[in-house]
Amino acid sequence: MDSTVLTTIAATGFTVAFFHAAIPTHWLPFVLVSRARGWGGPKTFAVTVLAGLGHVALTTLLGLCVAWFGFQLDEKLGRLFPWIAGGTLIAIGLYYFWRQWRGGGVCHHALLGGHHHPSEHCGREEGHSHWDDELKDSALVSNRAGDWTAITGLLVMLTLSPCEGFLPVYLSAVQFGWRGFVVLSLILAVATLTGMTLFAWLALLGLGKIEVKNLERYEAALLGVLFSILGGLLIVLEHQHG
Repeated sequence: MDSTVLTTIAATGFTVAFFHAAIPTHWLPFVLVSRARGWGGPKTFAVTVLAGLGHVALTTLLGLCVAWFGFQLDEKLGRLFPWIAGGTLIAIGLYYFWRQWRGGGVCHHALLGGHHHPSEHCGREEGHSHWDDELKDSALVSNRAGDWTAITGLLVMLTLSPCEGFLPVYLSAVQFGWRGFVVLSLILAVATLTGMTLFAWLALLGLGKIEVKNLERYEAALLGVLFSILGGLLIVLEHQHG
């Protein structure tokens, strides 16, 4: 039963991390900067992976804090912890549903000054991305700045924007101790880097008009469904175990 639960948590974590990485903010800026600066494919992928590793590292560090806090609660609450963790995940799921209802999704903009209504401008629209406009006057594409300035900007942009949607997944695996934490951290890294490089590669191949704006627009609803299911599963399994 324990292996089934961990497998379910791991699958949920992979889904959350992969679809989060599919959001254009995680790969489109790299493609646009690459085209503007004439980078080759290997350099573009190297910068994308390096930024992805920074993104994963900060998320994992925050996940470590979540896991440690969960361990303390699990030690004090014992059999009550799965009920509390499950209820918390359901509450987080409802929160994401509320965000979806209020704003149309989760729009990720980091350090480029882009803040607008996600249901109106996130993703690609009519073959044109709002990132073209946001990067137009940025040092990331300006010929006045060197490549290292652009690379540093991209690294900082993504590193300082952790995958907030993955953090609750760490809470669900507290009952598995450090083994669960390590498994989820590896899944986070694999899913994030796979998603980022896959969509960057497709864009570089000329398939950049892949319809992803609906994914970005409904990301909050997707997270709401996943966390609600995961929370309910923890409660049901604990009830059966008890």
